[in-house]
Amino acid sequence: MLVKKELQVGNYTLEFETGRFAKQADGAVMVRYADTMVLATVVSAKENKEGADYFPLQVEFREKLSAAGKIPGGFLKREGRPSDKEILSARLIDRPIRPMFPDEYHCETQVVVTVFSSDQQNDADVLGACAASAALMLSDAPFDGPIAEVRVARVKGELKLNPTFAELEQSDIDLTVAGTETSINMVEGESNEISEKDMLDALSFGHEAIKKICKVQKELASEVGKKKRTIVPKEINPELLKEVENLAAEKIRNAANTILTKEDRNASRASIETAVITVLSEKYPEQESLINEILHSIEKREMREMILSKGKRLDGRGLKDIRPITIETGILPRAHGSALFTRGETQSLTTVTLGTKADQQITDGLIEEQPRRFMLHYNFPPFSVGEIGRLGTGRREIGHGNLAERALKNLVAPEKEFPYAIRVVSDILESNGSSSMATVCAGSLALFDAGVPLKKACAGIAMGLVKEGDRVAVLSDILGDEDHLGDMDFKVAGTLDGITAFQMDIKIQGVTIELMATALEQAKAGRLHKLEKMNASLDKPKPTLSEYAPRFTTMKIPTDLIGALIGPGGKNIRSIVAESGAEINIEDDGTVVIAATSQEASDKAYELIGKITAVPEVGKTYKATVKKIMDFGAFVEILPGKEGLVHISQLDIKRVAKVSDVTKVGDVFEVKLLEIDDKGRLNLSRKALLVSEQKPSATVEAENN
Repeated sequence: MLVKKELQVGNYTLEFETGRFAKQADGAVMVRYADTMVLATVVSAKENKEGADYFPLQVEFREKLSAAGKIPGGFLKREGRPSDKEILSARLIDRPIRPMFPDEYHCETQVVVTVFSSDQQNDADVLGACAASAALMLSDAPFDGPIAEVRVARVKGELKLNPTFAELEQSDIDLTVAGTETSINMVEGESNEISEKDMLDALSFGHEAIKKICKVQKELASEVGKKKRTIVPKEINPELLKEVENLAAEKIRNAANTILTKEDRNASRASIETAVITVLSEKYPEQESLINEILHSIEKREMREMILSKGKRLDGRGLKDIRPITIETGILPRAHGSALFTRGETQSLTTVTLGTKADQQITDGLIEEQPRRFMLHYNFPPFSVGEIGRLGTGRREIGHGNLAERALKNLVAPEKEFPYAIRVVSDILESNGSSSMATVCAGSLALFDAGVPLKKACAGIAMGLVKEGDRVAVLSDILGDEDHLGDMDFKVAGTLDGITAFQMDIKIQGVTIELMATALEQAKAGRLHKLEKMNASLDKPKPTLSEYAPRFTTMKIPTDLIGALIGPGGKNIRSIVAESGAEINIEDDGTVVIAATSQEASDKAYELIGKITAVPEVGKTYKATVKKIMDFGAFVEILPGKEGLVHISQLDIKRVAKVSDVTKVGDVFEVKLLEIDDKGRLNLSRKALLVSEQKPSATVEAENN
């Protein structure tokens, strides 16, 4: 049955439609907003995945280039592996829907969101989240939704829902928020040093729209939704529960209350597990995984109770305390900038490399994007957590790198003031909580070390939450175990003057605006503490760039000479690059930027460009190369592509009978430009220079007489 529901959201109508597309999926909804259309489908297996103690949810977001009337590049001419934009969009959908499933649900579930139409004005990512939620509501999967997602911008002081790309360019806030009718469960975005109050206002504004979108999804599900599956909680033998509790609870409690390193805590955990399984293995054979599950729940309970009742954390800190910080900069001699930032057992070694315009990243996607001048890449090798694993770039690396990039990019001077491509690479060497925020701190310091004109230092902090009924504890600078066993991971980055980036994920179904206000104020105090430590080490960009960084020289040429500089098929510019070793970039306004790693290469390129683009001046002397001999004179080239005539009468002081008696093709001599006639022809003279050379000797001879 074809059913449609719609409501006004921002500038356009948001429309949900089901019953026409993908009817064999468990749930399928097409969402339309203006001329952007997104289809979300859901399929969930009927049985739990064997051996899974987690929810095997897979969310895919795909852009069809045909949606914008494009044909993919490359030889295959079809969409390939997902782009960073598609991966980031999938994460924006995965994060708010994942907490809405029961802990006991372990059936493989796949959500596929496909962009089939793009009006090039409205981003499909938030529409995909709404479509995915609606499709899950229609399916029989035990999704405790709905959720909805919107983007909020602030243009000239006015908050806007689901802004267009053009409006986002003028905005000082780009905030994506997801939630239920009662609370918020995901936040992502960037801003230009806004206050905590500004952020809360934007969240509240977005949540009002979320409530309305959730209501429409409920109406849709009430008409055509399937009956939800009944999830029977796992039954655990009460005798086994009691015996594990008796054997392990006190040991786990003691471990939780003992200050241990991450390595020692893992060893303690493993020792307790081994001891319990050894005692119970004969009575409860083949129950190791269940015993470990019970032990994990006891550890979670004890850690949370210690935090809520004592205000004490696993490493002995109070709720608001920040771990010790050490900073070293300039430790890599050949990198253009570097910093080693260590906070507790989390460590980032970050480098900065400066490049030229040719190093900017060009992306082929649904939306036309400007070349990416500032790039931040995040690497999380397995050794950072003492493990063996595959090296590569996954969704986690892309998501964490994007968050850190958003925190820093708007603080860098514009390209006109600092014409470099900038690549920041954070290699996480140790990790025990919030390596992405360590990347923000290390990235800021490395940019200062490289001499990049960053407006001010930027730091990030990860906030945690433990909530049991009315008892709530907000934690500053969370450990890995506090993230794993807690309820929230809320990352906030910014400067002394305001917030530049943020990201929130939760394991519970939502948090209130009031609770987020508490977390933001606590995060501000932690951020300012980190900035104080960072500024004590390096508080501004170094005055000079690394000797190994490229240098830029800028010159201006008339726009009508751009073609001459480039040459037929790029011949001239390629020749300059090959001869000088420099890189040349030419702007439409005639600005020529020379990038070179040595002064010699820069000077050579400058000289060669000057010769091609120079305008002949009457009275000036030039080195001429003979190109052609005629009876009446010689045609010579005085500048690349610029030829003139030396008449036979101007070749020598004495009378010349034949031009070939004085010169031949290929000869080089100096000439003076006498005239540029009304037809633009250059009349040159060698004789004028020969006469001037003789004058001093004639003067001396006259004095001797």
